[in-house]
Amino acid sequence: MCPPVYYGIEYEINPWMSLSRESNFVSAVEQWGALYQILQQRLRVNVSLIEPRPGLPDMVFTANAGLVWKNNFIVSNFRHQVRQGEATYFENWFAARNYEIFHLAEQSYFEGEGDLLMCGDILFAGYPTRSSMVAHQRTAEIIEREIVSLRLTDDWFYHLDTCFCPLSSHEAIYYPAAFDTNALRRLENHIGTLLPVTEEEARRFACNSIVVEKNVIMNEGCPRTRRLLESSGYCVFEIPLTEFIKAGGSAKCLVLKVPHCDN
Repeated sequence: MCPPVYYGIEYEINPWMSLSRESNFVSAVEQWGALYQILQQRLRVNVSLIEPRPGLPDMVFTANAGLVWKNNFIVSNFRHQVRQGEATYFENWFAARNYEIFHLAEQSYFEGEGDLLMCGDILFAGYPTRSSMVAHQRTAEIIEREIVSLRLTDDWFYHLDTCFCPLSSHEAIYYPAAFDTNALRRLENHIGTLLPVTEEEARRFACNSIVVEKNVIMNEGCPRTRRLLESSGYCVFEIPLTEFIKAGGSAKCLVLKVPHCDN
């Protein structure tokens, strides 16, 4: 995670962002802190921090930093220039911890876990808004795993993690209207139980949730999704993350999964 020291709405690169709607620094710090505390204290997750840097307000969304796979780190190629400066700091963080670093070709846009999520043994990748199919192919070669590409069709759901959330090896929540017909077919063919969320709750980032075993952390105000999860045996933690939704992100955007990290 990255503390929101320099977080703010300083540009517009997705439909959620508006320079006329500023973030509240105090509220953002409180909301980020609540998420951090649930992970650390309630769920006993080891959370490592990276130092925030001035001029990089979206560095707080660490899910977009890249992909951690075993002892490898594939650095993101951000599509928008305003975010490209983040990559070096994330690369340095992992290099200092002896990860093998991989870079993609310059035009192979790739935004890490924002567009690449695992459900069971299958990796699903979103395109084309922020990441490219060419990047999926190269990533598959590096990690030696098949990747199932899913076309996203709604600019409001520009990353896969805004409309799809794996819960276990065989179930996930998703917002069907964010995918094209072929993508929906691929999801149905590979995942046994797909739980749809409504448009209203998708726009409250119900799918942008953090899953820790049978626990789910999500933005508040998604009662239908909460009931759906609880009926499936999950314990749901709802917290306000409205300051980050102003930038087009929520709980999952604020974390990058780093297996077995002790730093």
